[in-house]
Amino acid sequence: MGKSTQRILVIDDEENMRHMLSVLLQRENFQVSLASNGRQGIDIIRRRQFDVVLCDVKMPEMNGLEYLTTLRGQGINVPVVMMSAFGTVELAVEAMKQGADDFITKPFQGEEVILILEKVLNQQSLKEENESLRKRLREVTGDSDNAFAALKGESESLCRIIMQADKIARYKTTVLVTGESGTGKELLARGIHLASSRAKKAFVAVNCGSIPESLMESELFGYVKGAFTGADRDKKGIFEEAKGGTLFLDEIGELPAAMQVKLLRVLQENEFRPVGSGQVKKSDVRIIAATARDLKDEVVNGKFRQDLFFRLNVLNLHLPPLRERLEDIPLLVHFFVGKVNGETGTKVRGLAPETLRLLMQYDWPGNVRELENIIERGVLMAESDLVKKEDLPPNLSSQPHNRRLDDLLGTLSIKKGRRLLEKRLIGRALEATNGNKSKAANILEISYPSLLAKIKEYGI
Repeated sequence: MGKSTQRILVIDDEENMRHMLSVLLQRENFQVSLASNGRQGIDIIRRRQFDVVLCDVKMPEMNGLEYLTTLRGQGINVPVVMMSAFGTVELAVEAMKQGADDFITKPFQGEEVILILEKVLNQQSLKEENESLRKRLREVTGDSDNAFAALKGESESLCRIIMQADKIARYKTTVLVTGESGTGKELLARGIHLASSRAKKAFVAVNCGSIPESLMESELFGYVKGAFTGADRDKKGIFEEAKGGTLFLDEIGELPAAMQVKLLRVLQENEFRPVGSGQVKKSDVRIIAATARDLKDEVVNGKFRQDLFFRLNVLNLHLPPLRERLEDIPLLVHFFVGKVNGETGTKVRGLAPETLRLLMQYDWPGNVRELENIIERGVLMAESDLVKKEDLPPNLSSQPHNRRLDDLLGTLSIKKGRRLLEKRLIGRALEATNGNKSKAANILEISYPSLLAKIKEYGI
């Protein structure tokens, strides 16, 4: 939606302020309506839809807080930005607690108003997009028997991956699932299988790093009687066991070089030859490979065949680490607590608030798998119906929540590292001040307009 179609309602009892904002916003191609008090603002918004409301806090008849309460009480969820003089900042903060989206302190520069409006409008657009995504996701994962029900979370990043996985499940095309250890790569692969036309056939999972190299070929392709000493009968390989279904090759980066050549042939020709056999067999499996390694780097370093990488990487799904979707932790905790209660007979209701805060501050190098293990321990160690901090592993609360700087940034680029560090510091400052941008700017030792600009730049 362009600015020319975005409607702004300005509510302020000062005529000069209304005029100034009207000129400023119209210059930016917004459509502007004006109201001199809260009651008039309510009457206007009942008759017409707006994308955002700019509302003064201190007004006669109906002040900004009363306006906001009335608005939300009538089920009108339009974003509201409160405007306040220095003496009414506390009231503006209270308004935000009641549902305002942001506030700006008078006197202000025109640039500040535009930056805040653009930020609020962008946030609203993301909310609408995410809600649409979650609605579609609920249609896909609406019940416990659904293909992707095992992947718990409603974060935007996870929702997008599940939607992509559901879309590609109908095709036989090879999929490469990437992500750190413990992010749920096998769960995603199983979901793809269950959502496909192959769901009634076998899903066979193989860890390529757990099979000795000398046995790898016979395990994958099988062998015939007499192929080697001890082969006293024909034996089906994994490719044949998975016929008509899905073969999940976990830790594909561990595959020995000789087997990489043989797997490439299977993918190219859709056939394989059991060890010791003179005949080939047709391959009818859907291959889903997974790795925690960066296969592009492995190719550059000569450890993985480039042609095999291209064959596997037809469709790539990358599962984000848990530290990048912390908003999913409460849902995961609820699920794991219920799971442990069901398996052990414990009756823990959940986590104490300080325990959850601790989990939200941790970096989770072991991802969801680590979280599950910690919740299991916490539930079993709990002395009451709530898991306390002391029920968690000692290292969780004693070690620093932030990883070493090089791990945190993940880059040697000064330009990229600076952006990542600034984004992290701004996020921590906003968290420490409960979203108060003026106080956050003081903590960060930058100007308020600079903070607003960086918030917009980094999409915070």
